[in-house]
Amino acid sequence: MNDTPTFADLGLPTTLVRALAGQGITTPFPIQAATLPHALAGRDVLGRGRTGSGKTYGFVLPVLARLAAKPAQRRAGRPRALILAPTRELVTQIEASILPLGKALGLRTMTIFGGVSANPQISKLRDGVDIVVACPGRLADHMRSGAAKLDGVEITVLDEADHMADLGFLPEVRRILAATPERGQRLLFSATLDAGVDVLVKKFLDDPVLHSVDSAQSPVSTMTHHVLHLEETHRLPVLVDLTAAPGRTLVFTRTKHRAKALTRKLNASGVPAVELHGNLGQNARTRNLEAFSSGAAKTLVATDIAARGIHVDDVTLVIHADPPVEHKAYLHRSGRTARAGASGTVVTLMTDEQVRDVRDLTRKAGIKPTTTQLGPGHPLLAELAPGERTLTAPHRPVVDNRPKKVTASGAAKPAGRRSAEGNRGGQRSRATAQARREEQPGRSGGQGRSGQGRAGSGSGGQGRSGGQGRGRGQSQGGSARQGASRQDSPRGAQRGAQRQAEAGAGRRGGAASSGGGGRRGGAAAFSAGTRAGSRRSGR
Repeated sequence: MNDTPTFADLGLPTTLVRALAGQGITTPFPIQAATLPHALAGRDVLGRGRTGSGKTYGFVLPVLARLAAKPAQRRAGRPRALILAPTRELVTQIEASILPLGKALGLRTMTIFGGVSANPQISKLRDGVDIVVACPGRLADHMRSGAAKLDGVEITVLDEADHMADLGFLPEVRRILAATPERGQRLLFSATLDAGVDVLVKKFLDDPVLHSVDSAQSPVSTMTHHVLHLEETHRLPVLVDLTAAPGRTLVFTRTKHRAKALTRKLNASGVPAVELHGNLGQNARTRNLEAFSSGAAKTLVATDIAARGIHVDDVTLVIHADPPVEHKAYLHRSGRTARAGASGTVVTLMTDEQVRDVRDLTRKAGIKPTTTQLGPGHPLLAELAPGERTLTAPHRPVVDNRPKKVTASGAAKPAGRRSAEGNRGGQRSRATAQARREEQPGRSGGQGRSGQGRAGSGSGGQGRSGGQGRGRGQSQGGSARQGASRQDSPRGAQRGAQRQAEAGAGRRGGAASSGGGGRRGGAAAFSAGTRAGSRRSGR
């Protein structure tokens, strides 16, 4: 006999039950079965469960059910429900869970986060929406400008509350919650209940019902953990071996610089990879996540920005290329695999200098990994990532199949690529639709770049030539005429960047630099689009 309740048993309206069934969702997860009855009854709920436990529907369904039960006319700038989350990616994925269900109920949803123009968000707020899914920083901006008013919010949700505390969002979260009606319903979901989260609970939740399905340290039975003890020089060959296997792999690094550099090296080695970190503009983030989700790139190299809220089906392997600093990050990173009952493998790469740190890390995380000392070609690598290894020719781009021109340095260059100058404030330059698809937002006021590396400073002799021949910004030695031509048209952008690359190659005597020149030329074309913009992720 099956004792698992159905969504209808938990009190969910028939319309929502049918909409869920249409998405192939028929059985609630434990965190949903525990919290839904109280949340649907209007109680404040405090839900604790590790990443991947199904918390999203635990709060999305009560929000939808409450708003659908009492339809109301939309008012400009005054949403009826608010969901706060710490990162843009998590906000986007929450919205994706809401949209098909909200459509069945006639509810309108929008997202709010930084790194993109504020004007479209203001327009949508003005038109009226039912549900706002937002990052705290940009929402606070709209509140200060008067575009968003929270006095009509009936139900407020805080997702990944502990991560918001870790990122320093608590002051803004407190101001936002204080702007919502005191009698409104509030749901808070978190993997851990640290001191910062406890402050929010005591101040803003009214006699909450606590449901703790599991703790962050609870072992996941379908997840296996391995530590590979290796030499520093073997780190990249081992990574290439693991990521060249079939299936999706998520690789974590500590810093944005490391993520960018490792993505470049993997592409140069023939592994289709994209990057995700705080230095990317929103368009580049979205583009890279879509490439990873679709399988165009089977490896995503990311900082801890992807440790929470990134849900891509069938991530079979998580690799800590750099062990994280603290155990919570390890658990959240690892939680990108073995989600919702699926199986997964977690691998940590460890050198001699990291033995003590990794030992402390796994002990605090409650993990007992299998540790193996190995090098390239070890049989265990085939067990951890089974299947035939497939490498793409380094000189060929993975996704960018547009015609190429050859610069003076001999590197392949995409035709029609243009530089978007003046990217401050997340504004996109005006161009044709094709140019917009191809543009790579550059650092405002930055020095010129060619391909993977820097094209010279004023003296014009120190740059690396990576092979894409893509101008970003304008070099100190460049001419105003070239800058103008790049701004005027996509063709002018192409010509200006080519002249700049030719001039730089002439100053260097036509020789490729130590950065790899033609060897990396087309290999990193896949990840070239990921270095768009200097806008940071903070919100």
